[in-house]
Amino acid sequence: MRAFEYDALPGRVVFGVGAWDKVPEELDRMGAERALLITSAGRRALAEDLADRLGARCVGIVANAVSHVPVELVEAAQARARETRADCVIGMGGGAPVGLAKATPLGVDVKLMAVPTTYAGSEMTAVIGITRDGVKHQVADLRVLPQVVVYDPALTSGLPARATATTGMNAMAHCVEALYAEHANPVASVMAEAAIGALSRALPRCVRTPDDLAARGEALYGAYLAGVAIGNSGVAIHHKTCHVLGGTHGLAHGDANTVILPHATRFNEQAAADAIGTVGRALGAEDAAGRLFDLAVEMGAPTSLKELGLDEGALDDITNQVLAAVTFNPRPLDFAGVRAMLGAAYHGRRP
Repeated sequence: MRAFEYDALPGRVVFGVGAWDKVPEELDRMGAERALLITSAGRRALAEDLADRLGARCVGIVANAVSHVPVELVEAAQARARETRADCVIGMGGGAPVGLAKATPLGVDVKLMAVPTTYAGSEMTAVIGITRDGVKHQVADLRVLPQVVVYDPALTSGLPARATATTGMNAMAHCVEALYAEHANPVASVMAEAAIGALSRALPRCVRTPDDLAARGEALYGAYLAGVAIGNSGVAIHHKTCHVLGGTHGLAHGDANTVILPHATRFNEQAAADAIGTVGRALGAEDAAGRLFDLAVEMGAPTSLKELGLDEGALDDITNQVLAAVTFNPRPLDFAGVRAMLGAAYHGRRP
């Protein structure tokens, strides 16, 4: 019998086409009367639609969320919540607005709801990355866990092909890392394996046929499971590398995840053989790392750090930053090994 620990995180999930229409009802269930809506500039129309339906119950819209959750925006959102006497914040959109909404309760007593429109899955975790002075810091706190998450596949139907692919690969990375992270456990691993299968089947269909709601629903389901899995397992070299690439070097989180994932998988392949074997089984491939790379190619997603605009001269510094950031990884880290992984990812070589 395997010994393990598993913390079931509290929260309610409302999932399905049309779930968006239930947001006012879910506010009633939460006992919230003054909602501050948080989104990005690109999703402002979605927030305005909800504001119209909420009427006086909406106390304002914050539509300036950007990637990596800069601390300045967090402090401004918290100040806005105090000024408006909000008792609830609703994060609507991708990882940036959901992240900004998640960070708000760290400084003000508000309830939290998330309405994700991409496949990042971070809405299911009690962890948030906040960037201060060019460094992305991870905060683990139950206050950043939404009490309610509303998943409506129809809200993802307008997502561009690249964002579909890269946020979906971010969710895939949550699954892979959940299988070998420090707190990996059989409950989260079952979810991760199911999510890998759902994502690998659905994401190419979503890219080919953007209005395929069945595929969108399966991808969103996979993202949900992936978020739960990583939220109960922790992170290792993959996500720590992506935090350095994003928080310090400005790469989009989904792009960084897409490029790094096959190489981090290969890096840990021998040290986490059972976990990577599970990844391959879920993908229907003997070579998990190679199949993850091929999946990105199939969807037209980025496969190299070079094409993302990263300066090759920064790789040594990034290697040292990763070595300093990683607190657990199944394979011991050394400069040469991490630098080789980053070099392969920079040039986009199939692992």
